[in-house]
Amino acid sequence: MINRRQVLSTAASGAALASLPWAAQAQGKKDSVVLAMTLEPPGLDPTAGAASAIAEIVQYNVFETLTKINSDGTVSPLLAESWEVSPDLKTYTFKLRKGVKFQNGEPFNAKAVKFSFERAAAEKSTNKDKRTFAGMDSVAAIDDYTVVVLNKGLDPDFLFLMGQATAIIVEPKSVETNATKPVGTGPYQLSAWNKGSSVTLSKWDAYRNAAAIKIKKVTFRFISDPAAQVAALLAGDVDAFPRVTPRSVVQFKTNAKFQVVVSGSRAKTILAINNKKKPLDDVRVRRAIAAAIDRKAVIEGAADGYGVPIGSHYVPGAFGFVDTTGINPFNIEKAKALLAEAGVKTPLELSLKLPPVPYARQGGEVIAAQLAKIGIIAKIENVEWAQWLSGTYTNKNYDLTIISHVEPFDLGNFAKSGYYWNYDSPQFVALFDKIQNAPRAADRAKLLGDAQRMLANESVHGFLYQPQWITVANKNLKGLWKDMPVFVNDIGALSWS
Repeated sequence: MINRRQVLSTAASGAALASLPWAAQAQGKKDSVVLAMTLEPPGLDPTAGAASAIAEIVQYNVFETLTKINSDGTVSPLLAESWEVSPDLKTYTFKLRKGVKFQNGEPFNAKAVKFSFERAAAEKSTNKDKRTFAGMDSVAAIDDYTVVVLNKGLDPDFLFLMGQATAIIVEPKSVETNATKPVGTGPYQLSAWNKGSSVTLSKWDAYRNAAAIKIKKVTFRFISDPAAQVAALLAGDVDAFPRVTPRSVVQFKTNAKFQVVVSGSRAKTILAINNKKKPLDDVRVRRAIAAAIDRKAVIEGAADGYGVPIGSHYVPGAFGFVDTTGINPFNIEKAKALLAEAGVKTPLELSLKLPPVPYARQGGEVIAAQLAKIGIIAKIENVEWAQWLSGTYTNKNYDLTIISHVEPFDLGNFAKSGYYWNYDSPQFVALFDKIQNAPRAADRAKLLGDAQRMLANESVHGFLYQPQWITVANKNLKGLWKDMPVFVNDIGALSWS
């Protein structure tokens, strides 16, 4: 899955998991936690790649940001103690926390903030939210503990964006090796990375609020196979599995040893379409694909019913949401007619690249069967995460793919030139600029509705569903997030009862 704004790893057998000696030991220690993840990240620098699995390990644990996004979506101070916003909503003055150091002993100050933001905006930046930082007209270090950011335009979500993983504050001397040796200001340091197996973080005793951190060690284990996920939890080898495959939930709901947390999300699971590949560059073909999809059947097959249908790249509960599911409803005969109108001869063969997350592999089978009914042969190609990132996301070598975009405010991706789905619409770019520069909430809401309808009418993708994320955990583990506006495992908030 992609973080706006996105995701894996190797399958393991239940027997192999149980045989690891440290797994059994971890259970008896009330100052350590073993968490499982479906995906292994390609690196540990969230400014360098699109995989949301990076932030799942390092955000708020190793690296910190000026603001902190909370489980309910609100924003609170983190490295910034406070801030002021100018009347025109373009200038932000941040007062920084004093006495903070990076894990290599260097001081955290306004110069580090300026360096981090200007680096994120630089020409060679690989930050997936580069647009946000390029939108800063200037970043000024007024003194050691005061930073003034002047934005070129309005951004109603700016403080939220400053709490995302792409806005981490980095230390200039160590920044080039953050992918393998991350250095931040957070409560944990990297102590081991066993590729294909696990990442271990240990409590940093020099952290400014170390006394409040109850968990001394956390091990993230990578388990992509759904059966192995269940086996690891039942065996007690894993204390918590955030965003576990929904197919496992029924085995834990009535088990008194576990807690099951069903979290709301701002994620969008989509059948992404390469808009410049023929015949997918014809809107009638894209509309035919959308009309061939029974979203409810996809939700059952891919997410075991844990999802809400969507008709655009926006979800219920988000500011300015409008229901667009009626624009491209499930209609097999309409889909066939649209293909004929576009002059497409069937069978039409298209590639369907599926990353290893269960929702993609399971959903892919359902969608391939649905498309076959209108004469589209979706040739499924299962790829590993590294292949998906390089081939699909970077090189745009695909026709169709299934992915979950997990970041809340990512409509701006449709205004990005060269983004992986090859959607190029000057009309949408102009509309998005209006959204970003509308000072009145009512005006923004109307424009957001217009944007959702535009994406739905142009069938940029087969918009599928808003997922609900499932966490299964030991009943005695406290501090788990109730909802997940962003993908974070906030280890500093955890404790054992």
